[in-house]
Amino acid sequence: MEQAIDRLRSDLVLLKGSSNHWTGTLSTSALSTATAVSALSISRDQFQKNPWTIEKGLSGDCYSPGRWDELIESGSEWLSRSQNADGGFGDTDRSLSNIATTLLVLAAWQLAGHNSRYSAKIVAARDYVERCGSWDGLHQRYGKDKTFVVPIMTNCALAGLADWDAIPTLPFEAAALPQSWYRFVQLPVVSYAIPALVAMGQAQYFHNPPRNPIARIVRSVARKPTLRVLTRMQPTSGGYLEAVPLTSFVLMSLASIGHGASRVAVESRKFIVDSVLKDGSWPIDTNLATWVTSLAAANFFDATELLEWDRTIDWLLSCQHRERHAFTGAEPGGWGWTNLSGAVPDSDDTPAALIALRKWLLNSDAAHCKLGEERSVLDQNRRLRVLNAARTGCRWLIRLQNRDGGWPTFCRGWGTLPFDRSGSDLTAHAIRALSIWNEVFGNGLVIQGFDRALERGWEYLEKHQKPDGSWLPLWFGNQDRAEEDNPIYGTGRVLLCYSQCKRAADPAFQRGLAFLLASQNADGGWGGGNSIHYDGTDRPWGAISSTMEETSVALEGILSGGGTNDCADSIMRGVNWLCDGIRQEHHLVSQPIGFYFARLWYHEKMYPLVFSLGALKRGLEFCQR
Repeated sequence: MEQAIDRLRSDLVLLKGSSNHWTGTLSTSALSTATAVSALSISRDQFQKNPWTIEKGLSGDCYSPGRWDELIESGSEWLSRSQNADGGFGDTDRSLSNIATTLLVLAAWQLAGHNSRYSAKIVAARDYVERCGSWDGLHQRYGKDKTFVVPIMTNCALAGLADWDAIPTLPFEAAALPQSWYRFVQLPVVSYAIPALVAMGQAQYFHNPPRNPIARIVRSVARKPTLRVLTRMQPTSGGYLEAVPLTSFVLMSLASIGHGASRVAVESRKFIVDSVLKDGSWPIDTNLATWVTSLAAANFFDATELLEWDRTIDWLLSCQHRERHAFTGAEPGGWGWTNLSGAVPDSDDTPAALIALRKWLLNSDAAHCKLGEERSVLDQNRRLRVLNAARTGCRWLIRLQNRDGGWPTFCRGWGTLPFDRSGSDLTAHAIRALSIWNEVFGNGLVIQGFDRALERGWEYLEKHQKPDGSWLPLWFGNQDRAEEDNPIYGTGRVLLCYSQCKRAADPAFQRGLAFLLASQNADGGWGGGNSIHYDGTDRPWGAISSTMEETSVALEGILSGGGTNDCADSIMRGVNWLCDGIRQEHHLVSQPIGFYFARLWYHEKMYPLVFSLGALKRGLEFCQR
């Protein structure tokens, strides 16, 4: 274990380099690449039909149609190499095929004019789509949530592969209402998809006007005001949520209706051009720098590394949002997943940052005792900034809590669609952060509503525990499970919350513990499935049945309760599996367990390192006892 921990720490040092934070590396994505190719292709075609003049002060000559052609070519070629054996395409280079991404690739090749070039691959992809049920299969995948169904069908309609009449109508005129009203009008998309609602709704109106004259009048009047909403929500990077798919959907819609030279379209195109990777593909998002830095800092640093830790804490403090957010209307105080302008504060990244700040404070206090007054004076200003940031962050979390006692991701009260509802993983993370800072702020005396928020959070977790003892997370999944959910990740994270708050004796914790113990694979690890592979070759995916990520989360959850002797055999089998995996460098190959919006898979290079480090440090403490 000590050797494995040393290896993990060395690899994390290399990843951070001379920077004061970690950036991580997100997976390449066929879905992102397909949408980017479509958006650039439509921009190119519209420019060729009616050349426009780029407004002064916007993107320059390096973002010209010639550059678009290069990226369309390299992106299409990358897609041709990414097709799975079944003819379909997955969200990442390690994902199973799905109908959504496969349809988007077909649309991209059509719009790029590459059908004849990839004719055999297109036949295989179409066969895969038919086997999945075609449009009915797409609707079945997403249910009543139109967040991703309508953009996919709109992209296909722009390519001539779908009928505009078959696409559910997006009421883009609703975006003209005050932002605080959005949660009351029951929009058919989740809170973070308003830009797609506006742009694609306008594309629908343009290409397939409503037959109802009143609807035509209302939407005609709403066009200019809702376009201003797009401008207001667009970050300085140009990328909505720093996400290539969302930004591409906006761009292709605007370009198709003659707005390719608008400020929103030009800045969106700049973001897409700037985001391309060296191999011609695009990632799902720019990076998760704040998230992975918070996770890494909480386990990586100790009291002997305070100077380096200080630099990271200063960077984390700089990432806190200090103004009302234009995208969601969120109040100041939260953290998003990256320090870039497209991030939105949320209830997973905010607790992660708060936990990292609390651990720094504990180690800084210990250092004061050893290093004396000099360290204390040097840290006084930073300590005050940490306390102020934590107080604001805790208040932000408390105000975000839903009526059901759980925590949503971005916006309070948007509970009708899957990724806007409360989540067990989010709630557990929020409770952990609030509990450790509640000790600092005087048991609810400094921040109003602290104790009641925690009480309601516990009630939510108890209510949402499954009959088998598990909890399901909102933002992590397992592609080998029929429902694509991940009870291993969810249960491990909730158990960590229970034990940290000294509730390991609760019946709910014991049921969750029993679930994890019963779910351990024969190889000693957890999670995974037949699609997992670690060798990095082109051989068929093998039958390694566990993942570094899920094993680490499960093991840390079990160990967090103290790791009783009854669990010793299970713990050691898990520890041995992790250590063997690190010796074989499996921790250098991340697996797609992360969900992005609308069930969009990703993998992150740092997850197996950071998760394994947390589990093994607890495992070492257990063995030393």
